[in-house]
Amino acid sequence: MELRHLRYFVAVAEERHFGRAAERLHMAQPPLSQQIQQLEAELGVTLLHRTTRKVELTDAGTVYLERARTVLAAVDDAASEARRVAEGLQGRLVVGCVGSATYSLLPAFARALREELPAVDFVFRGEMLAPDQLESLLARRVDLALLRPPVEHPAVRVRTVRRDRFIVALPEDHRLARRKRVKIEDLRDEDLVVHASRGRSVMHGIVTDLCRSAGFEARVRHEVAETSTLVTFVAAGLGVAVVPEPVAELGVPGTVYRPLVGRRGIDLVAAVRADDDSPVLGRALGLLARHVGG
Repeated sequence: MELRHLRYFVAVAEERHFGRAAERLHMAQPPLSQQIQQLEAELGVTLLHRTTRKVELTDAGTVYLERARTVLAAVDDAASEARRVAEGLQGRLVVGCVGSATYSLLPAFARALREELPAVDFVFRGEMLAPDQLESLLARRVDLALLRPPVEHPAVRVRTVRRDRFIVALPEDHRLARRKRVKIEDLRDEDLVVHASRGRSVMHGIVTDLCRSAGFEARVRHEVAETSTLVTFVAAGLGVAVVPEPVAELGVPGTVYRPLVGRRGIDLVAAVRADDDSPVLGRALGLLARHVGG
């Protein structure tokens, strides 16, 4: 038995006439009749009562018609689903995002994905440090990592999404809050809140390097795991922090932000496995470039 036998039978059963069914199937009537006879012989039951004018279903034929329609519909659905997956319109994608981009880039990116790829199951994991994202990417727990460079691994390919300026997060009553901009040298005697060095945070190294480039060692007083906690500590007056500009999107009361002058910003990159040719991933990267990059 082949699928064509089911399609032939359904056409005859619905048309109640071999001639009309043959026209519908774009075939001659005699071969159609032979195919139905072969189907009945294989099943060992009579599916159709034939007369010179019409065709009627037997009780067995009525039951078989219902099941045949179900089978054919499932086959058609499977083919349609396979095409959608191959085109990147259906599937699953896990996206990791570094803390400073979780509050600015991720909402816009998620909105674009939901609007343009509604049949794709997206999972978002925010507030991930760059090393954790790289580890998860290589372990195939994450498919797309939005993080801060450097990302150096032969199994990973990277593209730059955008560059973010550095800003300084200050308690609103801090003396530097009265200024329009801040230099790294202004932080020489300040307590700093930074991401935890134990988590190998990229920003931890950047902040300490910025201070050394200005001729002093960073006075790190508090290390935190999440960006939201970092800003909360600043608002509480526990120190100041150098962060990428999107952190200001958090809008924590009691905190103000001032541009850090004379220093280059930091890139945000999209990292994927070099061997990942997933159509869903390709579409997601295209959306990222069109709607969020820049």
